[in-house]
Amino acid sequence: MTIRVLVVSGISLSPERRGSVGSLSLEVVARHSRFVTGKQVWEKKKKNMKAWINRGWKACRKQPAAVVLTLALIAGLVTYNSFAPARAGVSSNTAPLDNNQVGALLSLDQAMEAVAARVTPAIVNVAVTSRVKSQPTMQGVPDELQRFFGQQFGEQGMQSQPRIERGIGSGVIISPDGYIVTNNHVVNGATEIKVTLSDRRILTAKVVGTDPLTDLAVIKIDGTNLPNIPIGDSSTLHPGQTVLAFGNPYGFRFTVTRGIVSALNRPNPYNDDPHKPGQFIQTDAAINPGNSGGPLVNARGEVVGINTFLVSPSGTFSGMGFAIPTQIVSPVVQSLVRYGKVSHGRMGVGITDVTPENAKFFDVHDNNGAVVTQVEPDSPGAKAGLKVGDVITEINGKKITDAGQLQMEVGEMTPGTKIDLQVMRDGKSSSVPVTLEGMDGSNGETKVADNAGDKPRWGLGIADITPEVREQIQAPDDLHGAVIERVQPGSPSDDAGLQPGQVIVGVDRHETRSASDVQKALASVPKGQDALVLIWANGGNTFRVLHSTNSTDSNGA
Repeated sequence: MTIRVLVVSGISLSPERRGSVGSLSLEVVARHSRFVTGKQVWEKKKKNMKAWINRGWKACRKQPAAVVLTLALIAGLVTYNSFAPARAGVSSNTAPLDNNQVGALLSLDQAMEAVAARVTPAIVNVAVTSRVKSQPTMQGVPDELQRFFGQQFGEQGMQSQPRIERGIGSGVIISPDGYIVTNNHVVNGATEIKVTLSDRRILTAKVVGTDPLTDLAVIKIDGTNLPNIPIGDSSTLHPGQTVLAFGNPYGFRFTVTRGIVSALNRPNPYNDDPHKPGQFIQTDAAINPGNSGGPLVNARGEVVGINTFLVSPSGTFSGMGFAIPTQIVSPVVQSLVRYGKVSHGRMGVGITDVTPENAKFFDVHDNNGAVVTQVEPDSPGAKAGLKVGDVITEINGKKITDAGQLQMEVGEMTPGTKIDLQVMRDGKSSSVPVTLEGMDGSNGETKVADNAGDKPRWGLGIADITPEVREQIQAPDDLHGAVIERVQPGSPSDDAGLQPGQVIVGVDRHETRSASDVQKALASVPKGQDALVLIWANGGNTFRVLHSTNSTDSNGA
């Protein structure tokens, strides 16, 4: 019901002028609505309203000032009655599309939901606490004066203060016993790693091994029958194929985005190390900070790449994310799980692509292959007779399409591996055998800190500290010893808690300054006796006891 009251102001309130112009008139208009329950109810309300208005009119004739109050009351009543009734809901008269019309899209959605449901339980959030070096400072000197003292006195009196940093990344469980693949830059320098599973359990993880060259790492949590997903074959990917990216962008856990393979075999965008392989998968599935280490998955729920970086002017996703293909991931992960490290082969040559513009200068007609642009002295390539301008077209019978492929193929092989190259020189093809060496110039041999008979005893692989390793583990310049490269699972070293990246600086309370010193010291420990080792890790030293074993496993690890 709605009451409408029309009021015209006047100069007189006498009954005689009530009907004239300028008089005060009241009009009551009633409107039926679907909320009125009956005609009798309405008639009763109308009668009561008229009586109330008449009483008010009589009062107004006696006291004109009461007009204002009366009108205010009437206006309030009108407002209440105007808005009190409930209004009908808004609805569309258009029907949704029939399932037959959008069946393909619905089937695609159901398929993507199935993949997401299958993969998400195997995704983990990786929270890392790390210790990093800060700029040298002088205690007691204000920050704004530090640079003056630094310039005047050099490093004298300057102290490097360690800084604690915390970060997050992603990872994927690849086995039921808790092996997790992530990026090296996620766990680099970690002093503590906490892994959050999809069921909200938080577990401590340890580093199994890292490979800075490929930016891959393997960490492990204790568990059985953990959800996991298989590693697929990235060589079967094609541009336009559907992929899903999983991870924890900006800390938003267990996020999934969908896109396509935008391109394949993208080159290495970093110029800090020419040995770093490329062959990245480019995708428009959203990858943001925090996605690093998470998997790129195909429609079958298989890992085809590990998300590693994005290209954007703003630092956030702009349509170009990149993942390491499983062609690189798979052999690196297997080596890290088995040995705790990766030894990459190298030829010691610089290479570039054969292009339509330069092919004619090298007598190449199909624009495939890798052109040698540089040969390092005394490198495997130089010893094999490779020359600048040679075009490598095959490796071990496999056709080479570009320089990135050749670099990846060689990098997957271990030092000491013999390969056969097909080389085009001056229009003539010839076979060139090459024996690869390690990135550090080694021939693939690793010192094993065991007894003189080379039978595994301590389960420890060690090496000298190179400048690259020193920088990686952030060891001070005055630290000497043997860096641990691998630890055999279940060995005395594993039982003592030794891990790759730690440095042995003493054995049985005697200083050791090199890998050879450590090897000799451990080999001289009498059979049946334990060994005491002094370990440097994360800026401090600690003693560990290696309990003797009579194991005669033949793998020499």
